[in-house]
Amino acid sequence: MKPRPDLPPDTTAEDEGTPVSVKIRERVRAAGRRFHANDNIAEFIEPGELERLLDEVAVKMEDVLQSMVIDTQGDHNTAATARRVAKMYLKEVFGGRYVQAPPITEFPNAERLNELMIVGPITVRSACSHHLCPVIGKLWIGVMPNEHTNVIGLSKYARLAEWIMGRPQIQEEAVVQLADLIQEKTKPDGLAIVMEATHYCMAWRGVKDMDSKMINSVMRGVFLKDMNLRREFLALIPKK
Repeated sequence: MKPRPDLPPDTTAEDEGTPVSVKIRERVRAAGRRFHANDNIAEFIEPGELERLLDEVAVKMEDVLQSMVIDTQGDHNTAATARRVAKMYLKEVFGGRYVQAPPITEFPNAERLNELMIVGPITVRSACSHHLCPVIGKLWIGVMPNEHTNVIGLSKYARLAEWIMGRPQIQEEAVVQLADLIQEKTKPDGLAIVMEATHYCMAWRGVKDMDSKMINSVMRGVFLKDMNLRREFLALIPKK
């Protein structure tokens, strides 16, 4: 069937009524890939589809507000809330699901650096997969390079962290995902990550405890084998 001139190039009259979310989901399934909350699905989104997905989410978010008995027609404060929330989810707080990884320039370790390097604290913002409440905290990254390690700029660690954290996450899984990504990019002898965060699903709801934080870590390579190196890394992280 020939494309209609009034529809996007990849759309025919036959699939005009198919929601874009269904098309994306079908591509992911056809590739045998999963699409959990903390997965990136950017490779399955075709040009122009993110805007159409935003339109779809905005319509469904309007339905949610209506079901909560919020008068979005008469209340000027919520008249555009549905679209604002849709844009926030797709392009801001959960943008790490829908865009490709940030470009990272890698350099060879020309000076054969082999001393412990620590980056942090890096402020991270995410949301828990259970309630979509904010998870806000900081993390530290320790890298033990070798002569074959790829060197990346300090700001690039923050960009990679933002990309991973910009999805509905569980903190324990998020740190592992970030470790996998940095290890793939830099190939160090050792990698260590410590993250400390406040979970607003606990501070804003539930027990409403604002003081509790979650701290977890991932240790790879020589950080697992060398207790002194691990101790040095942890000692160099500020306690406050």
